[in-house]
Amino acid sequence: MLMSDMPLVSIIVPIYNVEKYLQRCIDSLFAQTYVNIEIVLVDDGSADRSLSICKKNAQQDERVRVFSKTNGGVADTRNFGVSVARGQWISFVDPDDYVDPDYIEYLYGILVKSNATMSICQHRNVYKNGKIQTNLYEGPAVLDSHTAVKRLLYDDQIDTSVWAKLYPAWVFKKIHFPKGRLFEDIAATYKTFLASDSIAVGSEAKYSYPFRYNSIVNDQFSLHKLDLIDMTEQMACEVKKVYPDLQIASQRRVLYAYISTLNQMQNVDGYQEIREQLISKIKELRKPVLEDHKAPIRDKVAICLIGFSYPIYRKAWKIYLKIKKGEEVSA
Repeated sequence: MLMSDMPLVSIIVPIYNVEKYLQRCIDSLFAQTYVNIEIVLVDDGSADRSLSICKKNAQQDERVRVFSKTNGGVADTRNFGVSVARGQWISFVDPDDYVDPDYIEYLYGILVKSNATMSICQHRNVYKNGKIQTNLYEGPAVLDSHTAVKRLLYDDQIDTSVWAKLYPAWVFKKIHFPKGRLFEDIAATYKTFLASDSIAVGSEAKYSYPFRYNSIVNDQFSLHKLDLIDMTEQMACEVKKVYPDLQIASQRRVLYAYISTLNQMQNVDGYQEIREQLISKIKELRKPVLEDHKAPIRDKVAICLIGFSYPIYRKAWKIYLKIKKGEEVSA
């Protein structure tokens, strides 16, 4: 591909106290086969060496642009990155993740081939024990907006993560990440789907997500984790306005948010009142989802176990996680 055929792609990396992983991420961006990129490194007031690492890399490669701002959270940092990006296309990469050399080339290639508005590739979860679990996609190479949103609501193959995607820059003129909230991806990704005429979906995994228990998604439970439910309910409300036929699919996704939040409280003392409220809400929402043949079997099993006995569900969930990560399950 000639440089003249390669529009500028801005890769935005929001950074906060990730000195241990940052260089690996940047190296994977330097290795991109699609060369017409700018690497937008936005440091969100890190207290470690992250900013120094950014500046050092900027001296080595002119495609790197470094910005430093007062701490405002990952959503605010992504919004800032979008505001300074110069590219016609935008992709996000988290600083503790890394991508394949043809990450951008692949995303841009499937987008151009199908004349789509945006594109998605698959990702792989990388666990500490060395196990790699690749997200597999089964479906058409191109989805319309309705189908993409429906898949987002029903399964894990099209997810709410903002990374592993290539967006036209114009889409973020009206879409912003909610500052100060966790799970901000949920509040933005579905809106990019709604704004797209078509979405190219690649079956190959080009993005690696090292599974860390001290990440925002996987760390100790706090009341801020309830943002998952709030963000998901907002998404469901907006989706139903645009696509009324996706009401049950939206309810399935909301129910999933309640179950996921409950799972994050597994090993946490206290919060008993909140735990009971979550269980009560799951029971309240379960009937249409249990009757929906499109809802994942995994969800239905979880719903039934939670309704029958939460202690039994807790044990089953721990076993499921061990199997998923390839760990030995003790009798």
